[in-house]
Amino acid sequence: MAKPQQIFSLLRVHQWVKNIFIFLPIFFGLKIMQLNLLLNDVYAFIGFSFFASAVYIFNDLIDVEADRLHPKKQFRPIAAGLVTTRQALIIILVLVGAGSLLLFLTLNQPLIWVLVIIYLVQNLLYTVKLKHIAIVDIVIIALGFLIRIVLGGIVTNTPLSHWIVLITFLLALFLALAKRRDDVLLFEKTGNKMRSNIDGYNLDFLNVSMSIMSAVVIVAYIMYTTSPDVVRMVGEKVYVTSFFVVIGVMRYLQVTFVKHESGNPSIILLRDRFLQLTIAGWLATFFILLYTNTL
Repeated sequence: MAKPQQIFSLLRVHQWVKNIFIFLPIFFGLKIMQLNLLLNDVYAFIGFSFFASAVYIFNDLIDVEADRLHPKKQFRPIAAGLVTTRQALIIILVLVGAGSLLLFLTLNQPLIWVLVIIYLVQNLLYTVKLKHIAIVDIVIIALGFLIRIVLGGIVTNTPLSHWIVLITFLLALFLALAKRRDDVLLFEKTGNKMRSNIDGYNLDFLNVSMSIMSAVVIVAYIMYTTSPDVVRMVGEKVYVTSFFVVIGVMRYLQVTFVKHESGNPSIILLRDRFLQLTIAGWLATFFILLYTNTL
C-alpha cells in the first residue's frame, strides 16, 4: 500500500496554487467581505482542487514511460513504482467522488457541473492527444485558467469583466510558453526527447513568443488601469498597481532566461521570495484602493 507521503506527492498539492484564480472575481467584485460568498469560493476551491489532482494522476498514468526518462519527473510516485496503477485509479475515483459530493452538498448549481465536465473532458483530451499539438497545447492550458475564474464568478454571483478574462488568458499563455521553453531547453541539453509535446517548438520561437506575450500582458494591464470604467470604480491611483505587474513579469523573464527554471510555475511561485513580495504588494495596493471606501 502506498504511503501517505507518496499519495500526497501524487496529488501534487502544490499545483493547487493555480486554483487561487477562483478567488479573483470576488476580490475584484468588492464582495470578499461577504462571508457567505467567500465560503462558496472556499468550497469551490477545495472541490475543484480534488478534480485537478485527479487529472494530474491520470496524466501521470498516461505519461509514466516518458516520466521515467525525465531527470525530475522520474521521481513521481507512479514513475518511481511507489504507487501502482490500480492504487492510482482508486485514488482518482475517490477524488472525483469527494469533489462531486462536496460541490453537490454546498454549491449545487447546474453551471458548476458544466464547467467541471468541460474541465475534465478538456484535460483528458489534452493528456491523450492535444498536448502533442503545438500552440493548441498552450491554449488548452490557458483555457483551464479561464474555467477557474468563470467558476469563481458563478459561485459568488459576480459578473466577469472583459478585462479579467482577457488578462487571465494572456498571462496563462505567457506562463505556458515558459513551461514549454523549459521542456525544449532540457531536450537540447540532454539530447533525450522525453516528450513529444515539444514537437513544433524551438528556443527561437519560444523566446520570441514569450517576449511578445510579456509585452502584450503589460500593455493590456496598463490599458485596464487607465480604462475609464476601472478608474471610476477603483480610483485614479489604480495605475500604481501596474508597477508591480511590470516588475513581476520582468522577474519571471529573469527566472526563465537567466535561471532556466520555468518548468513549474507553481513551484516558482511557492519558492521565489521576489515574486511573492511583488504579488503581495500588488494585492495590498489593490485592496487599499478597492476597499478603503467600503470598510
